[in-house]
Amino acid sequence: MSEYRNFTEGEINVNVKLANPFIESFMKVVPAVGCPTPKRTKVYLHDKEVANEGVAVRVNFKKELIGSVVYNMKEDTAKFIASTMMMGMPVTALDELASSAIKELSNMLTANATTNLTQLGYLADISTPDMSIAEGEIMTVGTSQCLGVEMDVGGHSVNILIAIKRSKTAKAGGIID
Repeated sequence: MSEYRNFTEGEINVNVKLANPFIESFMKVVPAVGCPTPKRTKVYLHDKEVANEGVAVRVNFKKELIGSVVYNMKEDTAKFIASTMMMGMPVTALDELASSAIKELSNMLTANATTNLTQLGYLADISTPDMSIAEGEIMTVGTSQCLGVEMDVGGHSVNILIAIKRSKTAKAGGIID
């Protein structure tokens, strides 16, 4: 596992320990499904309201960790990833098969990150992925701000928006304190 360090953006303290499992998962799972090795290009804070870039997949957390992660990308990126996952089969539209591939990748990414979080002592269950194909649609991620991580996959951008925290019944501490 990577070394965990918190960073401060203005007055907001970001718990990188909760973010790194998502980055590590992306770096491991994406090449395993045949895509080029991703590169982290940007880490940033984002308001809780996020515009859908074309395709957004949300996975919610419950149990000790609550909140959600959203994988946000342009439709061309989703088509590229789906095509790659389906052994190069051309994807001209996000039909049922291509959409299923993108939701399955999101599920694999989040399940792997959840396993990493569990190894760090954070217990969580995840929901089934919920996909929205609606460029410009405003989504709410978290209750205040979320941490964004932009990843490059073969020249295609995927933004991972992370808004998780411990539930009120668990010890304090979330991605953004």
